[in-house]
Amino acid sequence: MPVVESAVVRVLCALAAALVSAFAHAQDATSPVCVERDPPATVRSSVTARHFMVSAAHPLAADAGYRVLKQGGSAVDAAITVQLVLGLVEPQSSGIGGGAFMLVHDAARNKLIAYDGRETAPAAARPDQFLDASGKPIELLSAVLGGKSVGVPGVIALLAETHRKHGRLPWARLFAPAIELAEKGFPVSHRLCAVIAREPAMPQARAYQYFHDANGTPLATGTLRKNPEYAAALREIAARGVPAFYTGRIARDVVDTVATSPVNPGVMTMEDLARYRVVVREPVCAPYRGYRVCGVPLPTSGGLVVLQMLGMLEPYDLAAMGPLSMWSVHFFTEAGRLAYADRERYMADPAFAPPPAGLVDRDYVAARSTLIRTDASMGRAAPGKPRGVADGRGPDYGMHPALELPSTSHFSIVDRYGNAVAMTTSIEYSFGSRLMTASGFLLNNELTDFSFLPTRDGKPVANRIEGGKRPRSSMSPTIVYDKSGRLFMITGSMFGPTIPNQVAKTLVAVIDWKLDPQAAVTLPNFGSRNGPTELERDTAAAALAPKLQALGHDTVLTGHNGGAHAIVRTRNGWSGGADPRREGDVRGD
Repeated sequence: MPVVESAVVRVLCALAAALVSAFAHAQDATSPVCVERDPPATVRSSVTARHFMVSAAHPLAADAGYRVLKQGGSAVDAAITVQLVLGLVEPQSSGIGGGAFMLVHDAARNKLIAYDGRETAPAAARPDQFLDASGKPIELLSAVLGGKSVGVPGVIALLAETHRKHGRLPWARLFAPAIELAEKGFPVSHRLCAVIAREPAMPQARAYQYFHDANGTPLATGTLRKNPEYAAALREIAARGVPAFYTGRIARDVVDTVATSPVNPGVMTMEDLARYRVVVREPVCAPYRGYRVCGVPLPTSGGLVVLQMLGMLEPYDLAAMGPLSMWSVHFFTEAGRLAYADRERYMADPAFAPPPAGLVDRDYVAARSTLIRTDASMGRAAPGKPRGVADGRGPDYGMHPALELPSTSHFSIVDRYGNAVAMTTSIEYSFGSRLMTASGFLLNNELTDFSFLPTRDGKPVANRIEGGKRPRSSMSPTIVYDKSGRLFMITGSMFGPTIPNQVAKTLVAVIDWKLDPQAAVTLPNFGSRNGPTELERDTAAAALAPKLQALGHDTVLTGHNGGAHAIVRTRNGWSGGADPRREGDVRGD
């Protein structure tokens, strides 16, 4: 079915691509105060370990998680510590003011469980809250800033729920590393300094003062930054658990911060926080070349998009095409167009917008795969008609893009007991809503992950804003099982709407091209989100642009965006990699 696009939709899609590209370029930029003391190695080797391993986006977080594993903690125990440290040392990307999705492989039960700790819209949120007086979407940054974009945070509830079911060490003990770092101080990294330096708007005085010195200069690389307020909040949560965050002093702090925002005050209430619950979901899984690949289901689109892409690629011999050939990139990007087209129409919070059945049915995905041509790019793909739509009985939604922004963090963990965690966590855009609570943590802007237009062509948009609803995400924590059913790979990535492409690339690199995990995550990024073919600039992928253009691809060069982490089973234990585009690290024994 042809896609009829209005000029508004085309402009919005172009704006989203431009924002992602601009963010990536800014990440590469430096400031006089942002000295890169230890330049990342251009060539890294995978880290190997026999018993346990953690790959995370910051060395201090990876080291804290490693120490928990070494002390006999479970993968979930280590995940709790890693998240709490990341919220301190990488506050622009994730934290307890945001949300997350976690996949847990429980070795004792040989069971995979998906935990949804995504934020929810306050009950008073309105479908038209990001429209102007004429009914048109407001400028994106205007929507991001302030309390109106803040969803009810889910991270603490997620950590508590998974610890109750999978933890081994005492809850309070897992908070100690982050508390100690917050009280004694941590050195500001080159990346954090660079992100502060390029931040155009931080209207709240508390947040601005935290990230700048007395002269208004961004905190320089190496500056020792303490956060006693965050330490106090963590001590309270460690002692009292979930109620401390969702019903007590910290909850009032969150609500007051949202309500008193200097721009766009929000409508969150104490009742909104008290009602928050983690949702336990059945993972979505599909075969790929004899492996079983599993992800988190809706409301994150990541799991379905990755599985659709792999299913569409399976009929083609990617191994023979080789990594970063014109043909492998062509087939990969065309599969991305088709999967992202379905994402825009059908994927949202299933409690509010039930998806059609059959989005990853083998016959449906195989039929979509036949749309990939060898003589030309399809340019822009139309959504398909999976089971439940083709027979006229399924939902029929209007299409409107959500301008999801790049940031987020991911970590992969395996413990000595054979348990594993893949967790992707976010406050949405860099620094979220730019609101910092008096408790020392930033609040998310996840409500801008909703589609701003509530209806299109007389039909409701699946990802429209509604009270209590969870915004669609692209987060794609992934766990893979080998042909004998053993845990094989734990992976995921960061950087907003490009995440499914990065995760699919990492999976293809390991399974088809037999790369080790470090080489797989280092491989130049490429893909399409049903728009231009995106190629990482200054890499071998960018060099393919002329050949791809000859096939009709509209190519754009992107910044060095990424942040994938992967752990793969080997004959002697585990091998792990961390994306060199970020400051992550891998630790294991």
